[in-house]
Amino acid sequence: MRRFFTPGWLGLHALAAVLFSSFLAFGWWQLQRAQEGNGRSWAYVFEWPIFAIFVIVMWVKMIRDELSDDDTEAAEEPAEPAEPRTTAEIIRQHEEEDESLAAYNRYLARLNAESRPKG
Repeated sequence: MRRFFTPGWLGLHALAAVLFSSFLAFGWWQLQRAQEGNGRSWAYVFEWPIFAIFVIVMWVKMIRDELSDDDTEAAEEPAEPAEPRTTAEIIRQHEEEDESLAAYNRYLARLNAESRPKG
């Protein structure tokens, strides 16, 4: 749980709190305007609280995602590091798996050889 008190997470918590309270304040302001006779403000009276709820939903989702990442990382066994391979080895392996790729590579090699100036 300490990870949620790092500077990045504290910034996200602060941003969520500011957005949530601002959206509710905007909703309250629109309610006052609507009661004064501004008909268009009635839509905003309902829209701003929905935005505030969306902020909380996304904040909770980010926290749950962070917690679930730890569970998946702990469950996975460390993979053996892959041996570094050259480009030619990778191409050869793909050509062995796909004959049409090998034929295309031979075609490209022939075109390359023909396009070079003879001298």
